[in-house]
Amino acid sequence: MTKPVGLWIRGAIFTLLVPCLVGGLIPQELLGPAYLQPGWWRAGWLMLFAGAALYGLCLLHFLAAHGTPAIFFTRPLRSVLGEEPPALVRTGAYKFSRNPMYLAVLLVIFGQAVFYASGAVAMYGACTFAGFHLVVTLLEEPHLRAREGRAFNEYCRRVRRWI
Repeated sequence: MTKPVGLWIRGAIFTLLVPCLVGGLIPQELLGPAYLQPGWWRAGWLMLFAGAALYGLCLLHFLAAHGTPAIFFTRPLRSVLGEEPPALVRTGAYKFSRNPMYLAVLLVIFGQAVFYASGAVAMYGACTFAGFHLVVTLLEEPHLRAREGRAFNEYCRRVRRWI
């Protein structure tokens, strides 16, 4: 088992390399020179902060389960990214959605689309959701079904994939 400090470091590295890149750097690159919009557009900040908070809470649940959000096929990089928890995480937001981390990243992306009034970032968010959906349905769920068996099937019956 990874020592707690090492687990936290790997969780932070994963967060910087995946959610921060997908939810932060790429949308900012799409924006180019952009300006915050006045009025109700600033509600995008609420989405962004809600997404960041949700991601942080989900990360804490993964760390408490002795793993990081690293997807199973990144095992060759486990010394840097860590690896999935030994058991399925079903606590916190995972009681309501099987994929709240993905939803958190989408909230951050769409929050930026709102407060910058950016169609390009909104389109990127839609494409990102499509990519997430494919990863979840074609890779993660079959892996978890094979690993967890009937317990995962029961979890799927009780908890929605998204919201």
